[in-house]
Amino acid sequence: MTLHRETTAGSLPQFPGSYWLRSTNIPQFPKLTDNLQADVAVIGGGITGITTAYLLAKRGMKVVVLNAGRILEGTTGSTTAKVTAQHDLIYNEFIAHFGEEKARLYYEANHEAIAFVKDTVAELDIDCQLNEEDAYVYTNLDEYVQKVQDEYKAYEKLGIPGEYVDAAPLPFETKAAVLMKNQACFNPVPFLIRLTEEIIRMGGQIFEQTTVVESTLEKQSIVRTKHGPEVTCQYVVSASHFPFNDLKGFYFARLHAERSYVLAVRTKKAYPGGMYISAENPKRSLRSLLIDGEPAVIIGGEGHKTGQGLCTFQYYEHLQQFGDETFGLREIVHRWSAQDIYTLDKMPYIGQQWPDVPNHFMATGYRKWGMTNSIAAAMLNTKLIVGEESPYKEVFTPQRFHADPGIKTFIMQNANVAMNFAAGKMELTRRDPDELALDEGSVVQVNGKRAGAYRDSNGKLFVVDTTCTHMGCEVEWNEAERTWDCPCHGSRYSFKGDVIEGPAKEALTLLD
Repeated sequence: MTLHRETTAGSLPQFPGSYWLRSTNIPQFPKLTDNLQADVAVIGGGITGITTAYLLAKRGMKVVVLNAGRILEGTTGSTTAKVTAQHDLIYNEFIAHFGEEKARLYYEANHEAIAFVKDTVAELDIDCQLNEEDAYVYTNLDEYVQKVQDEYKAYEKLGIPGEYVDAAPLPFETKAAVLMKNQACFNPVPFLIRLTEEIIRMGGQIFEQTTVVESTLEKQSIVRTKHGPEVTCQYVVSASHFPFNDLKGFYFARLHAERSYVLAVRTKKAYPGGMYISAENPKRSLRSLLIDGEPAVIIGGEGHKTGQGLCTFQYYEHLQQFGDETFGLREIVHRWSAQDIYTLDKMPYIGQQWPDVPNHFMATGYRKWGMTNSIAAAMLNTKLIVGEESPYKEVFTPQRFHADPGIKTFIMQNANVAMNFAAGKMELTRRDPDELALDEGSVVQVNGKRAGAYRDSNGKLFVVDTTCTHMGCEVEWNEAERTWDCPCHGSRYSFKGDVIEGPAKEALTLLD
């Protein structure tokens, strides 16, 4: 069950990836090969894009979904899949930054999203392991008890159904916890597959392996794809992590990417029910599920900025150690990781992308809580597109910029980018690609210059230029996922150099 690299040359133990992606056969959709016309083009085939397309199709609009790879295989397929409005210790902070009214509206938007999931599962009879659970934020550190108490006071101010308890019902000591009642968890993949069926039934279209590179800003927009075909439409919705069309908003400077890690395990001790997340870092997130009809537990956490962490296998090992110490592990069944986007003030950016372009909309920045924020985004953008009013418009508007905490976070975030840019350029490496063992990757030196190399289990060597094609930072090797990750803005590439995550659009150069 060990997760670390063996000292001898050879492959790492191969644990299957995301359970969600492997639990259901995901339908395949064609690549866009011809020009099309539609009412709305939705860019992104995760939970935000699919739900947005479903809601717009229900309103009678002709919708086209364009996805760069396979649908659902991004963060949507790698989530812990908690359907909750309890997003860590956030409500006391939101009251301080935005006031009680906007903090309450944030809760209400996510509460409505939970109701949408429950109602849709019942309406469409979706078998997706939807279970109602109470959610807890707990601490086992004395210095966090006051923060948990303050969060409960925020619940009372906002009218959020919850309780403060001295200890969470977990098989280890906790000092305090705040719980939010009647939340839920599910498997998002069968839920969204069912929505794709409805989209197609209502006349919508979905295309995979179709990378969008830009869209024009006229009333009749033209969405251009990397391989040529175009979609002409009245509205464009960017439902990807970083907006694909960032010519005016400079959102890459207002967002940052973080990775986190997940183990799905079978335990010796029985799981007590409920969903949990620790108030302190490193985060520990817990929920239950069934795998092949048998009880299992998801253990998540260990977040860090993309490209800036430790050897990535250590994060899995830390989760394994936590699980073994608290529940006792019988088996690790799956392991996977996810990438999430943060805004400057932790509130998602949802709505009109630019103030002077009324037909382009966006949704991003869910801060690891995408199962409800994504649906809240789909519901809000649908209303804005069809011309209906929403009380959530000003809460989530991407045009906002609050001095507290926006300016401080902006300065710190971009100072971090500058530091990593400079560090990558100055890094000295003398390692030669020929030194790599099987299934090993590393920054190397090729012809006196920095490069990246990976030797697969068959001995084939792949060497890439490590300069990120987004803004020129130097990517770093991610050992656990065998990817090249950018520490500046979170772009990720396969060991062959292909783009896995934006904002980069072009692959790394593959060197001979």
